[in-house]
Amino acid sequence: MQMLALYSIKGGVGKTASAVNLAAEACRDGHRVLLWDLDPQAATTFYLRAKPKVRGGVDKLVKGKAALDKVIRDTGVEGLDLLPAAIGSRDMEQLLEGRKLSRLRKLLRPVVDDYDLVLLDCPPSLSTLAEQVFSSVDALLVPIVPTTLSLRTLEQLRGHLDETNHACPVWPFFTLADRRKTLHRQVMDTLGERWPTRLSTVIPNASAVERMGLERAPVSHFARASAGGRAYAGLWREIRQRLQ
Repeated sequence: MQMLALYSIKGGVGKTASAVNLAAEACRDGHRVLLWDLDPQAATTFYLRAKPKVRGGVDKLVKGKAALDKVIRDTGVEGLDLLPAAIGSRDMEQLLEGRKLSRLRKLLRPVVDDYDLVLLDCPPSLSTLAEQVFSSVDALLVPIVPTTLSLRTLEQLRGHLDETNHACPVWPFFTLADRRKTLHRQVMDTLGERWPTRLSTVIPNASAVERMGLERAPVSHFARASAGGRAYAGLWREIRQRLQ
């Protein structure tokens, strides 16, 4: 079972949309996927038409006392299951304090044979939960809007990982990109020099992606041929190649 996280220090960069769409693309590719919504705002949970509730409570989940088959839910997307977020997910930070690293991966041991891929949708913060993510996943997928501020947070992330000796690979990729903007083009042209691990597929600022909140479904379910749908399909193919 491989484990990836959609993570960014900065909010509003298309992290949740990317988590849902990449999960759906992996399923179309024949993978069994678990999408874990770690963000108390529960946007992934909303997109997939699930109730923001963790059966038994987040406390039992973190302590490893929850029956995962009762917590994990079917999404209606073939091959895709969801471990939802809830208001109680905001307590996860406190519950993880003092826990050994890689706790998130250990919590999923009972279902390790049920899934090929686990995707984590993470809240935008450097925190105890983030440290658990860094120590649990095989790579961080970091969405970046092509702006100076977004690049700054990417450098902050690299500095933090170096300082804390986390060997977690970072695979940044551009989202909400508008090639009509000079700044966007300049940033996209220069990132490869500083980040050779970046993913080359660019997710455009597309109306189809914005409609996910209305459709409450991955883009591939209602606008697969759109610019956003094609971009996420291409991004998944690139990630799949790296995972192999």
